[in-house]
Amino acid sequence: MRNLIKLLVLIPTIIIAQNSKPNIVFLLVDDVGWGDFGCYGAEFNETPNIDKLASQGMLFTNSYAACTVCSPSRAAILTGKYPARLKLTDWIDGHKRPYAKLTVPDWNMRLEHKEVLLPEALKEAGYSTAFLGKWHLMPIGQDDFEEHYPTDHGFDINIGGREWGQPKGRGKYFSPFDMPNLDDGEKGDFLTDKLTDAAIQILDTVNKKNPFLLYFSYYTIHGPVMSPPELVKKYKEKAKTFNNSKNQYMDPARAGMVEKLDNSVGRILDKLDEMGVAENTIVILTGDNGGNYDETTGGLRDFKGFSHEGGTREPFVIKWPNKIKAGSTSNEMVIGTDFYPTLLDLAEITLKPEQHKDGVSLKPLLTGLTKKLKRKELYWHYPHYHRTNPYGAIRDKKWKLIEFYEDGSLELYNLKKDINETANLTSSKPKKAARLLKKLNTWRTSVDAQMMELNPDFDIEKEKLKKKHY
Repeated sequence: MRNLIKLLVLIPTIIIAQNSKPNIVFLLVDDVGWGDFGCYGAEFNETPNIDKLASQGMLFTNSYAACTVCSPSRAAILTGKYPARLKLTDWIDGHKRPYAKLTVPDWNMRLEHKEVLLPEALKEAGYSTAFLGKWHLMPIGQDDFEEHYPTDHGFDINIGGREWGQPKGRGKYFSPFDMPNLDDGEKGDFLTDKLTDAAIQILDTVNKKNPFLLYFSYYTIHGPVMSPPELVKKYKEKAKTFNNSKNQYMDPARAGMVEKLDNSVGRILDKLDEMGVAENTIVILTGDNGGNYDETTGGLRDFKGFSHEGGTREPFVIKWPNKIKAGSTSNEMVIGTDFYPTLLDLAEITLKPEQHKDGVSLKPLLTGLTKKLKRKELYWHYPHYHRTNPYGAIRDKKWKLIEFYEDGSLELYNLKKDINETANLTSSKPKKAARLLKKLNTWRTSVDAQMMELNPDFDIEKEKLKKKHY
């Protein structure tokens, strides 16, 4: 941990008479599905610490990632802006589909320094800031992007953040890790544990007179799927007698990864208690996009990379003792852009409406002042090829419309009656579809969304061969 210790001494120390602002612990889980935690219905996975966290705060049932893949949704959290507005609309570096029907726009592969990121706004208000885990907001192997690490965007400390979208060290999730400022530990050490060790050490060094942001961006549950042998064995035994009436995903190695995540959450919560700062700490737990398997999304249609609910609907729980009612729930629509203004608002820091212009503060929901937000719509724009064809979408209260860019085809769903998106109502409700499409087009224009064009190199046979690789 010598590199970490060197970094810790660089944290600016701001001495004030009393820490009146709340500390913030933001826990961002990779590839977590809506049905991965017990508080969202999981029974095969075991998540007692996450379930406890949910019981101590507010749980959201209509929470969304801003994109169906990771980099754009992460950028939306940190900037408070839709990926379409940022022109950062795909995971970095994206898929290459040179023979597809449409060409992918020249999209952004970094966070621009003109954006005042959430940690930068908090630093202005006296916060110390630390980042751990997956960054994935800079491209691979380009020297001109070297100034885009977490420490170049408002974080005092970076542990493990680099261009990687998944662990690529020699041991993957096991030592050695080959990550910035994270020692490789000993043979058999697991990445989630080691990052948590680093988080605990950071918490041990914070000046309690100074508020802090701990932004823990887990690599887990992203592949490669692997767990310590004892956990794989545990869940293999459980699978033998488990009554899988809900068709839950029963991969012992993945369940072990979820358990390691849950252990990490428990350790951090215990540390806040030990420090005596839990009462004045906001803890958020959410994800960047849907789970990587159909059975991980709690019965929702599709999963990561798809246009339907399983690709973007996410767990979201938030705790702040004595400020957010324990055991409360909200079914209001919220999205990743909302975290930025919400945290500033909760900390009584002046909002930055020109920065987080696509987010709204959830403070009135969290403090019980209201059960409804004034915002009526949420939007998505994905001008790329993945598991889904390129698409745009709008959610307007109970209605959701998807437009596929290749052929202009539409899908319309009433999510209140049909959460699994089984009945396309475009033909039976053409006026509703037309109204939502008009709103979607108007929004795209308002954010200057990059659109696709016909590809002069389109070759249907070559495209079929290329598509097989994804």
